[in-house]
Amino acid sequence: MTPRLLVIDTQSLFDWLVFRDPACAAWPHALAAGRWQWIYTPPMRAEFEHVAARGFGPRWPVPVEQAARAWADYGRALAEPAPPGGAARLHCTDPDDQKFIDLAVAAGAHTLLSRDKALLRLARRARERHGLAVRAPAAWNPDEE
Repeated sequence: MTPRLLVIDTQSLFDWLVFRDPACAAWPHALAAGRWQWIYTPPMRAEFEHVAARGFGPRWPVPVEQAARAWADYGRALAEPAPPGGAARLHCTDPDDQKFIDLAVAAGAHTLLSRDKALLRLARRARERHGLAVRAPAAWNPDEE
């Protein structure tokens, strides 16, 4: 069985790895079972690490070792793709989030998880043009796809 490719934006990763959002509870199991493969690029990981280094205050310590283990256990680094050209490119109004949609399109990902409004606004076009589901974490059930 070939795993479905999954792109997870930075906010959603923090929901999973730091804030323990119940919407993300099934992710480790789905990734470990091999049905899904989380893909990312070095700039995505650098963004995560930059935000993690700033921290979230004493109530939300960032479990650095646990986060690093999740990247190693569940993630697969890919080289940053060239932006899709012409009509294939989906323009995100938030330049910081363009890297997520570009990777999802270039890699032929099945799903992009994000709570970012700029990315979620691309959901219909992503589905129509690329068969890509752009969803909020709470709207994604890895067992149903």
